[in-house]
Amino acid sequence: MTWRAAAETLVSDLRHVFAGRLRSVLAYGPHIEGVEEAPLTCLALVESLSVSDLEACARVEPEWERRRLATPLLVPEDEFRRSLDAFPLEYGEIIRTHQRVFGEDPFDGVEIPKEDLRRACETQVKSHLVHLREGFIEAGNRPQRVAELVTNSAAAFAALLRHVAQLAGARVTARSEATLEGARAAAIPEGVVRDVLALERPSNVPTADAARLFPQYLAAVEQLAKAIDTWRA
Repeated sequence: MTWRAAAETLVSDLRHVFAGRLRSVLAYGPHIEGVEEAPLTCLALVESLSVSDLEACARVEPEWERRRLATPLLVPEDEFRRSLDAFPLEYGEIIRTHQRVFGEDPFDGVEIPKEDLRRACETQVKSHLVHLREGFIEAGNRPQRVAELVTNSAAAFAALLRHVAQLAGARVTARSEATLEGARAAAIPEGVVRDVLALERPSNVPTADAARLFPQYLAAVEQLAKAIDTWRA
């Protein structure tokens, strides 16, 4: 089943639950960008959302899991409009990757304010930096543990770079190119970023290689934090 066919089955399920209250369904995320092992993620906007609606969705959730559909992000329309400034990174990533499946595109004409985006980037990258430092100490110089730390955090680092690309005004939407655009904007060596990107699919990366990458990776995150901290539009 293609991602669009899978998304349309989700629309059918949601229409049984919400009927005319279903406003829009968008597919977004890694699966539609070619990461086939990732579940398909979707955003569904509804007119209203009650406990009985949640119970109805819970009954069909096992079928969604069987079809490798992630539990959809269900958001009432008015709540969605009021939360764009609260979740600039999350909605920014949906804007970059989304494909309309049902209804109108709620992101037509929507732009995340740059200062909201910058502030959220700063919070997330500094949290990421603290996590890496603490994780390295907890790994106790064991290569396997260090490799796990680097591998498990690679996707979050790549996502941060895509947010920086958006902050810099880049118009590219392809996953790898947007990540590299963010690296260029933050003056991070592309070689390090390509090595980290490879870790998003770690099966082909030896443990020792992932562990040896840590010093360069940490330096890249430190540079990213500095770039965001001193960012000027």
